[in-house]
Amino acid sequence: MKKALFLLITLAIISCKNEPEIEYAIISGTIKNTEKTETKLYSQYTLEVEKEIKLDESGNFKDTIYIEDNNLFVLMGAKGAVEMLLKKGAEINITYDAKDFENTVKITGNTANISKYLLNKDKLTSKFVTDRTEVFKKEEADFQKIYSDLKQAEEDLLFNYEGLSEDFKATEKRNINYNYLGNLNNYENYHSYYTKKEDFKVSDDFLKELDNLEYDKENDFLYSLSYRGLVSSKTQEEAMEIAKRDSIPRDIAVLKSIANVKNQTIKNKLLYDEAKYGVTYTNNLEDFYAIYKANSTNEKNNSKIEESYNSLKKLAKGNPSPQFTNYENFAGGTTSSEDLKGKYVYIDVWATWCGPCIAEIPSLKKVEEQFHDKNIQFLSISIDKEKDHDKWKEMVADKNLGGMQLMADNNWESKFVTDYMIKGIPRFILIDDKGNIIDANAPRPSDEKLVSVLNNLDL
Repeated sequence: MKKALFLLITLAIISCKNEPEIEYAIISGTIKNTEKTETKLYSQYTLEVEKEIKLDESGNFKDTIYIEDNNLFVLMGAKGAVEMLLKKGAEINITYDAKDFENTVKITGNTANISKYLLNKDKLTSKFVTDRTEVFKKEEADFQKIYSDLKQAEEDLLFNYEGLSEDFKATEKRNINYNYLGNLNNYENYHSYYTKKEDFKVSDDFLKELDNLEYDKENDFLYSLSYRGLVSSKTQEEAMEIAKRDSIPRDIAVLKSIANVKNQTIKNKLLYDEAKYGVTYTNNLEDFYAIYKANSTNEKNNSKIEESYNSLKKLAKGNPSPQFTNYENFAGGTTSSEDLKGKYVYIDVWATWCGPCIAEIPSLKKVEEQFHDKNIQFLSISIDKEKDHDKWKEMVADKNLGGMQLMADNNWESKFVTDYMIKGIPRFILIDDKGNIIDANAPRPSDEKLVSVLNNLDL
């Protein structure tokens, strides 16, 4: 009997040891009164969509989310947003009416208390900061008092909230402080912008609370969006000093600044965030990629940047330019890149909704006028969506846009746009009379370098 009992206990222990570790979280719920067919789960760490979750005809959903680290996520869509901390083994159920999110949202599950706390925290923030623009317009003392009072109110809410672990409270308390410090750190730039005081500077001791901030706390970096912002801001400041000291381009200086970060997890994230778009803009591709590759150890990120690098090498000076075919011409008919052979071409990729694009129009008109009798075609390609087709035509007419005005065939997904790896606009491209690339990232019209570049061509 004792032997049999011992055998059962042994088998039970072995069974427990062989039980596979749960690598996922389960998220489910119902969104009532919505015509949406899906809701999206965003990662607050990557700031990207983690997963698109399908809704059935009644608004019900259930999905499995595989988790690498315990991070904050946001379920967003159908007029509601719910923050949650997902970890392996978490189960959370969310229901609400899309027509009245605030009064109908209900959250249950083994991590529900954290989501409920975060919802209440958002409501608290809204009471203190009803209009963020107006708050940033305030003078230093008034601005600081608002965020100091908010910080105290958030801490009171946190430590009086039932059902939260002490570990979470400790982490979240630091996050509240980072939120406060982050707003102080942003004050100078935002106040200058909103009040139109270009030369505004904060007083000498305004940022004294950041003096002893440590920038290598990995757990806080993983959890806190505000802490990541502070760390990133620090590397950007250091990059400005490096660029000035060593007389190197800013994007190269940023990577060199990040390379000095001690914590590898933090370094990998900052490098990738800088490179995923920066690699498509740099005029120093080989140096940029070499610094990135020498300092990043995240293989998943590295494969993505390497893929971009290999594609961008095809856009080097002297290589044939990617082509476009039968783009609608505002003047009538269609135009293909082959039609422009024999002329130098300066391309402006833009859209009617893009403020920085529109800001370049006056400068572009001046350059067009200066070179109107030369062998160069000024070409503007709109990547507006088809629904904004009439808006495009109206803006071209209303602003009396010059040069050749075309509309791409599939906005951001047009082959010409993806071949040039365009991630942001405006984007300017310069091509020679044989259809070869001179510069895949040409100077903007507002940059005095453009006129110098064009003057040096055989136009």
